[in-house]
Amino acid sequence: MDANHLPRYKRLLLVKHDELSAARDETTALVPRAGESEGDLMDCASADTEAELQVRLRQSDGRVLKAIENALARIRAGSFRVCEACQQLISQTRLEAVPWTRLCRECKEREQSAA
Repeated sequence: MDANHLPRYKRLLLVKHDELSAARDETTALVPRAGESEGDLMDCASADTEAELQVRLRQSDGRVLKAIENALARIRAGSFRVCEACQQLISQTRLEAVPWTRLCRECKEREQSAA
């Protein structure tokens, strides 16, 4: 990979990391504790559904944050843009869409179809 592109990808990764971290901090305050819901049965059900959604979003954000941290480590190690499965270069188009990816498009499709 052209060394001139690495700072750009690093910047993209850090911006996304900061964005997800800030959103995670905000949602922590929004998730009600179990048993704290007040109101009628519908209010309680709605609060439980909202809490479950927030928990799932935090889990998803946590996986993306971990992937971003791994991508930053690959930049430091000099292995960024190399597919972990086939060892071929990941296309710049894919990196523009998902800069924290560890797999090329073909290997990702194989992984998803096997699951």
